[in-house]
Amino acid sequence: MHKRFTIGEISKLHNIPVKTLRYYDDIDLFKPYEVDERTGYRYYSTEQFEHLNTIHYLREMGIALKDIKNVFERRDTDFFYTLLQKQEEAVAQQIRELEKVKQRARNRMDDLAWAMNLTNVGIPHLQKLEERHILELKEPIHTHAELELALRKLENLTKRKATVFIGGVGVRLPLEALQSKKFQAYESIFIMAEEKTDSPLSTVLPAMTYACIYCNESRLESPGDYYDKLMDYINDQGLRATGEAIERVIIDDYVTKNKDEYLYEIQIPVVKRKAHAPWETRNA
Repeated sequence: MHKRFTIGEISKLHNIPVKTLRYYDDIDLFKPYEVDERTGYRYYSTEQFEHLNTIHYLREMGIALKDIKNVFERRDTDFFYTLLQKQEEAVAQQIRELEKVKQRARNRMDDLAWAMNLTNVGIPHLQKLEERHILELKEPIHTHAELELALRKLENLTKRKATVFIGGVGVRLPLEALQSKKFQAYESIFIMAEEKTDSPLSTVLPAMTYACIYCNESRLESPGDYYDKLMDYINDQGLRATGEAIERVIIDDYVTKNKDEYLYEIQIPVVKRKAHAPWETRNA
């Protein structure tokens, strides 16, 4: 004679919610050994334990209930092997995606540690930067509100949340606006990308020398000051601007509520006009 267990007892023995066991019954995945016709109580037997253990094992592997049901209905070795093989491939892909997330987190941690120890804020300098991949949306931006709207649009188009990335968001100011001192006439907004993508928004910031300056406040709140200082430096160094200025956010209100900790960077591509000037090299 089979030893009977109530649904509550099975729930405690196998650490499975009663609600889940009832659902398994409803979809014909794991049905009770016996149902009392008078009370409607469900009863299970020890012979069903292995069945339930198998369901739990396959669920732990992330296999869908419909596929688990097929395993029991078909009871075919080749089918079971193929199912596990597909699941292995899916898990491998998940691991690759998680490794990318881990690397992004490490990159931002490194950026943040570097930013907190920065000592040359407000001091113009030259840097030789490597080629950088970006996802860029061409759209005029003149106000903070327009900036936020453009960023939301870019995030939706690229399916990326840029605002959580330190140093991951920037805007570009055309050379004509730079030369005419229209320092809020941005032509585009971009998100840094760790690698090249096939997105139509994908482009690159070229590898070359940039005149740079770090700023402790939002450029949109104090236009011109840092640009004037940087342009004077470019002229003093015997250089000339050759393309769009780049402004990238390093630390803003998404990271800190202390405005004194805000950090932005302006980068202007330059070439030598008459005098050679030394530069530092950094991958950023």
